[in-house]
Amino acid sequence: MSSKPFKILISGSGIAGSVFASWLLKAHPNADITIVERDPCLRLTGASVDIRSSAVDIIKWMGAEAEIRKHTTNEAGGQLVRADGTAIATLNATGREDLQSIVSEFEIFRGALAKIFIDPVLKHDAGVKLIFDEYVDGLEQREDGRGVVITFARSKEQKTYDLVVAADGLGSRIRGMMLDASPREQIHDEGVHAAYFTVKGDLLQGSKYSRWYNTTRGRVVSLRPDPDPAGLTRAMLINVKPQGHNPAKDRFDAALRQGNDRYMDLMDEEFRDVGWLANDVLAGMRESPDFYCSVFAQVRSPKLHAGRVVLLGDAGYATPGFGTSLAIIGAYVLAGELLNATGDGNVTAALERYEALMVPFVKYSQGGISSAMQLLNPQTRWGIWVKNTIIGSLLWLKIDQMAMVAAAWLGFTEKKLDMPGYPWPCVAK
Repeated sequence: MSSKPFKILISGSGIAGSVFASWLLKAHPNADITIVERDPCLRLTGASVDIRSSAVDIIKWMGAEAEIRKHTTNEAGGQLVRADGTAIATLNATGREDLQSIVSEFEIFRGALAKIFIDPVLKHDAGVKLIFDEYVDGLEQREDGRGVVITFARSKEQKTYDLVVAADGLGSRIRGMMLDASPREQIHDEGVHAAYFTVKGDLLQGSKYSRWYNTTRGRVVSLRPDPDPAGLTRAMLINVKPQGHNPAKDRFDAALRQGNDRYMDLMDEEFRDVGWLANDVLAGMRESPDFYCSVFAQVRSPKLHAGRVVLLGDAGYATPGFGTSLAIIGAYVLAGELLNATGDGNVTAALERYEALMVPFVKYSQGGISSAMQLLNPQTRWGIWVKNTIIGSLLWLKIDQMAMVAAAWLGFTEKKLDMPGYPWPCVAK
């Protein structure tokens, strides 16, 4: 880099943006970093997320592993249950970092993880600027290729940055500007809508197992234990509808656009009297301070950068179930490639190397059965019976455990990104 401070704008204060800022400050301690956040404060809510693959190594190099472990959900495993609450099948955690089951060794609520990552960034001596209630309304690449002119929506100010990092999530406005297309065009809809919220009281009665209840029309009630000693329960109400345009799915899309109150009304309509603890969950939903609703979807962007604008995390490659790990990995790689950039002219080359490393790994991570949620959450009673019977039989026969033992014996672990050995100053590995 040149002798002048490297001036960077990060749009989004979530996990991707804060992990990137943390590593960038290791590479360029005097960088001039501004984080702009559309919300009026840090969003420290959301469902549980997990950390897998190369992201496990990265949190260790950050020195964050101990703090993350201190705030995990401490789940022992997950249970599939009937309407009366009895277990159909139980899947335990493996106790291994390198070969995790569907239950992660690093299961943690999104808000707790976001706080762990952003706190050290905001306390940094360089004084990272965090601006709330603001977002990027326009951008223009300079003709000389050495910066991006940004127009802010609220203040109407125009400022020039050496690099703009879009970490602004699934519906990234910056992605749309960069590609000159609607952000919706890059979203691969999986037909799944979810509401997340905290219920006062321990509906799981002290159990350390999360529980998952299916009913017809792709409706799911999912409960997770909360580590808070006050006794709370983390709830999810999930609706799985056929992919593509259909009246049932369109109804949920409309409720999302209309806001939380309308979405809660729809949840009341959908889940009233479906069985198990649904009515208790609905009552808790109305009193919850952190209700949040969204879709499950992948982002499949045709490219991850243009000029000096780059996509990071969900803005570039949202992936349900693995998105948090991809955000951590991508942030590390992007900062590492900028560490290796030795002059202004090499910034775009660094972005090209970042894209070349991440795209194959993202495509691999987004592959497989795209309709997995459809298969695991059938629409009919018959489909639910078949699914429960198959899963219950496999776990009763301990096939999952035998598969794990065989995989470990053969040396199989979770696929990792083959990352370069970046020369971080003062980072032990």
